Amino acid sequence: MQLATRQQLRLVTYTIAAASAIALSGCAATQVALEHKDLSVQTKMSNTIFLNPVPPSEQTVYVQFKNTSDKTLNVAALEQEIDANLTNQGYRIVPYNQAHYMLQINVLSVGKMSEAAAQKSLTNGFGGAAFGAAAGAVIGQSWTGAGAGALVGEGIGLIANSLVKDVTYAMITDVQVAERSKQAVNQQTNSSLQQGTSSTTTQQISGTNHWMYYRTRVVSTANKVNLDFKDAVPALQGQLVHSLSGIL
Repeated sequence: MQLATRQQLRLVTYTIAAASAIALSGCAATQVALEHKDLSVQTKMSNTIFLNPVPPSEQTVYVQFKNTSDKTLNVAALEQEIDANLTNQGYRIVPYNQAHYMLQINVLSVGKMSEAAAQKSLTNGFGGAAFGAAAGAVIGQSWTGAGAGALVGEGIGLIANSLVKDVTYAMITDVQVAERSKQAVNQQTNSSLQQGTSSTTTQQISGTNHWMYYRTRVVSTANKVNLDFKDAVPALQGQLVHSLSGIL
C-alpha cells in the first residue's frame, strides 16, 4: 500500500510539473506573439548633418547609391525613389561636375540581427564595424518545467518557440554628404595599414579640393513575430529612402 501510495504521489507530482511547464511555455509564446504582432520599423542616424541654406540655383545634387551587402537590392529603383523625393523638395539631380551637393550611399549589411547588435552598429558610426546576420536574431523566450515533467515541458516549449519567434531584421547604411565650396579646402588623410601580424604601415596624404564632407550611419530595423525577409525588405528600404531624402 505504501509503495502504491508513493507511486501515485510521484505520478501526481510529475503531472503537475508537466502541466506547469506547458502552461508557462504557452504563456511565453502568447506574450511574445501579442507584444510583437504588428510590424515595427525604426530608423536612427548616428550623427546629425546640418547644411547651410543655399539659393535655388545651387539646389543641385549628385546621388550615388551602392550595395555591398550580401543581399540583392534593387539599387536602381532605390536611387530613382531618392531622386524623386529630392526633386519634390526642389532639388535638381545633375551630373557630378555640375552638383553643389553630393550624396553617396552604401548599404553595408542587411539581415537578421538582435536589437543590441543593431544599436552597437549605430554607435560605431560611419566606417565602424557592422554586425550582420551572424549576430543572430532575438527569438521567443523558452520555458521548461522541473523534475521529470521538464522533459515534457521542454518539448512543448520547443514546439511553441518554433512556431512563435520574435524576429528583427536590420539594414546598416553608411552615408557621405559633400557640399561644394567656393574656397579651397585643405584635407589630410591618415591611415594605418596592417602588415602581417606584427607591423603596420602609416600613410599620410595632404591636398586641397573644393568639397566639405559630412558622414553618418543610418540603421533601420524591422521587428515582428515570424517576420520574413521578403516582408522586411520593403519596410527597411522605405525607411532608408525617407531618412536619406531628409538630409539635404
